[in-house]
Order: sequence, then structure tokens, then C-alpha cells
Amino acid sequence: MSELCEEGSRLYSAALRIGRVARQDAEAVPCLTEFALLHPDPDDANWLRPVPPSVALAQRLNSIEREIAERRRMSIELADAFEPFLTLGAHATTNTHSISVLEGLDRINGALDLATSECRSEMLTVQPSSRRLEHTLLQGLERDRPLLDRGVRIRTLYQHTARYSPETLGYVSQFSDGKVEYRTIDELVERLIICDESVAFIPTRDDRQVALELRHPGLVRYLIKVFEFMWSRAVPLSTGAPYETAPDGITEIQHSIAKLLVEGHVDEAIARRLGMNVRTCRAHIAKLAQALGSGSRAQLGYLIAQSGILEQDD
Repeated sequence: MSELCEEGSRLYSAALRIGRVARQDAEAVPCLTEFALLHPDPDDANWLRPVPPSVALAQRLNSIEREIAERRRMSIELADAFEPFLTLGAHATTNTHSISVLEGLDRINGALDLATSECRSEMLTVQPSSRRLEHTLLQGLERDRPLLDRGVRIRTLYQHTARYSPETLGYVSQFSDGKVEYRTIDELVERLIICDESVAFIPTRDDRQVALELRHPGLVRYLIKVFEFMWSRAVPLSTGAPYETAPDGITEIQHSIAKLLVEGHVDEAIARRLGMNVRTCRAHIAKLAQALGSGSRAQLGYLIAQSGILEQDD
């Protein structure tokens, strides 16, 4: 199980606010037990107390670590089994295609596993914000741990909204090595993974069932330049939230929304590009309208243009 049910989230939130929850209420919500989010109240058996969120998250990640250790053991056994065939296979793949189409998650993940196992210098990743479930955390930990053990540097770009994702922050907290760097930026278009300067992966469909494996040196160098361009404009994750305050009273995220509004994007498209849900996006639009004194959506576009905030961004 990787998600709390709606009732479980409600009860856990209530327990954190109040300090406890009735046992009979919790017994009807099995996901709370599955996540080990409550423990008996030592003073009253009829009540349960909440486990702190940071402790609960660490407990979940520990189970993932154990599974990773088992997967590593299996990978070593598989590597030993295939070792006699690697030399023969190398002769058959000397004419590797510069661009390969990978269909299906199994084939995509297999190609990523191979590329990361061969990575020796640096891995660059772009991860547009979305809720990271347990199985994606597991895949990320499986790939990143061996890289760090080999001394590979890892740089990852998230969107600013990742700063408020407990799953992402829990994952990042697993890596304190100086060779791992995380930064955030307001807008990222799509995922990107680059291993050394030899291979890059980009998706071609929104459902992520098809990806391109790029080994053409010119294409890979171009994508590295794109990454470095975004990296130079991003904010280290270790610093404070980048859009909490602004000199003109309009936050940085609202500046980004204003730019997309003027370009004609609808709320759903803006939310997707900035890595937030539509409700949060509309709340920011409402605050932007209030800050500029707008009474309608049409007037808001005019006031954005008249305010000069987009020129300040430029």
C-alpha cells in the first residue's frame, strides 16, 4: 500500500491536531494500521496517539531499503550468470542506433538500469513535480545508491512545488553525500535523464509508455546545454522557499502564472506546467487578481500587461 485512504488522512490529521484519536474510530480505517501511524495511548487504552510524520516516513523508507538490499543481491547473481555472454553480446551491438524507441515501462526501465550501471562520472536528471509513490521511490533508490557508491555525481532539477512534497523531501533526505545536488525552478516541461555525456532519455508520450534513448553525441551535448541553462537559473533545495516574498508584493510563483496567463494558457495547462494541482493554481490566480485590483479574468490580463511585472521578470 502506498497511499492513505481519504478517511485515514482525515483521522490522522485530526490525531496530529488534537494529540489522540478514539480507538474505535481508528479500527474502521485499516490503512492507518498498515502505515503504523498510530500507537496505543499509555494512559488510556481506549485512545491512540499519532506517530510523528517524520518518524512514520522514516519507517516506510526503511522497509524500502531492505527491499533494495535484496534486489542488489539478486542483481549480483544475475550479473554473474550473464557475465560469460557479455563479450559475445558486445560484438553483436557494435552498430548501436543513435536513436532507439523504447515501448513499455519494462523496456524503458531496463534501458535506464543498463545506462546507470555503466555511468561513471555524472548523471543529470530533470523531474517535473508530481506525487512520487512508493514504487517510484524504490526505483530511484535502486538506481542512485550504486551510482554514489561508485563516486558518480548526481544533479537533479525539480519544480518549486517539490519543496512541499513530503515524499520528495523524504527521498532527498536519504542522500547527504556532497556529490548529490538538488535545485528547484518554477517551470519544467518534461523529464530528462543524462548519463555521463553518452546517453540521454526523454519521454514521447504523456503516459510515459514510450521513450527515446539518445546516443547521438550532438543530441546529448545539446540536451546537456539545455540542462545547464536551467540549472544556472534554479535555486538550491537547501535554501528557503524561493517565492514566499517579493519586493512588489507579488510572489515569484504568481509572476510565473502571470506570464502564462498572458500567453493564453488555461488554468489546467498552467497547473500542469508549474507542477501543482488546479485548485492551488486558481488560488494563486485569485491572489494575483487581488494584488492587482482586478475584478475579472479579462481585466486581469490587461492589468498584468500594465503593471510591468513581466518586464521585471525579463
